[in-house]
Amino acid sequence: MNNIFDFDEKLILLSDKAESECEEQFSWIDRVCEYNSQKVLKAFIDNRVSETCLKGTTGYGYGDCGRDTIDKVFAQTFGCEDALVRHTFVNGTHALSTGLFGVLRAGDTMLAATGKPYDTLEEIIGIRGTKGNGSLIDFGVIYEQADLLPSGEPDLDTIAEKSKNAKVCYIQRSRGYSLRPSLTVEKIGRIASVAKNANPDIIVMVDNCYGEFVEKIEPTQTGADLIIGSLIKNPGGAIASTGGYIAGRADLVNLCADRLTCVGMGKEIGCTLNQSREMFLGFFMAPQVVSAALKTSVFACRLFEKLGFETLPKSDETRTDIIASILLKNEENLVAFCQGIQAGSPVDSYVTPEAWDMPGYDSKVIMAAGAFTMGASIELSADAPIREPFAAWLQGGITYPTGKIGVMVAAQKMIERNLINL
Repeated sequence: MNNIFDFDEKLILLSDKAESECEEQFSWIDRVCEYNSQKVLKAFIDNRVSETCLKGTTGYGYGDCGRDTIDKVFAQTFGCEDALVRHTFVNGTHALSTGLFGVLRAGDTMLAATGKPYDTLEEIIGIRGTKGNGSLIDFGVIYEQADLLPSGEPDLDTIAEKSKNAKVCYIQRSRGYSLRPSLTVEKIGRIASVAKNANPDIIVMVDNCYGEFVEKIEPTQTGADLIIGSLIKNPGGAIASTGGYIAGRADLVNLCADRLTCVGMGKEIGCTLNQSREMFLGFFMAPQVVSAALKTSVFACRLFEKLGFETLPKSDETRTDIIASILLKNEENLVAFCQGIQAGSPVDSYVTPEAWDMPGYDSKVIMAAGAFTMGASIELSADAPIREPFAAWLQGGITYPTGKIGVMVAAQKMIERNLINL
């Protein structure tokens, strides 16, 4: 490679070797990308996306053809009845909160089937934070949890038992800030089947963040009633500057729309301003951008395995989301890695990230994200709570060449601080 970044020559040789050992995974990623690109293009064509759809509306947004059409495009692509795609979702957590409050009522039980959910949902549920702040528990929702088995796999027997009296079976596809395996779509289908066998009326809701377009199918095609995610992750294709989606059964999507706007108006209101073009273009680009993120992740895992670190998943494992955990052994390594990722980013590369008390988290968190869109984890980024096991959660990379370089910059920074030896 051209050594424009003045990398250590030994690092270049090691990186070349790591990349060559990723060929089989890269080939699989390319095949999935082509399949998903066909799905997206077919949905655009079938739903007659036009230039008019790319224009925004103001005010109430009555009759916004772009808004209504992108809902149909998402629904067809994800193999479900309907979708709610809006720039007014401020993040994935907001979309998830809307989904939970949309379908749960006082006296209903929410079952977290994959252990304790991601940190930012704890206060929404009410298992952390101040009582009386408007959490689900404050509104009379009962919370149950099926802990994972020691292996990190779902406890299907416990899920079956606790599903009997539950209204919602909540599944988190990605690992969050834990080291358990992310769930394949096939495993999500297995959980859904177990829950519905125990309770045919249960609503299976999946936090689909980081997973869209990583496999050829989505959880709505294996038994999930709702999938929910963020547009500044996979399905926004690094183009959408904000937003989220809820997709699945039409009656449930409508309940969520009533929660997002107001009862009786639901999906029929909400102007799109100047966001429609970004959301359409981002979704169109998403399969290709996700493939770049996956290749960056696989390369990073292989390189850091060669540098003596454990990674989850391992570089040769089949992926179901774009996240990789790199176990960096101690705080010094962790901070240096994240600062290196920042230094290898296209935006704010000169900034040095430090750990801070980030809202919604119970530990200090360090975040490296030199991104074109703030917080867009489809772009190369790394974040971690400052706590054992000192793992960095790496995601993103909107082009593979720049993602690869960013990872190498992180390794180079650690070499310069004598934290790793070649």
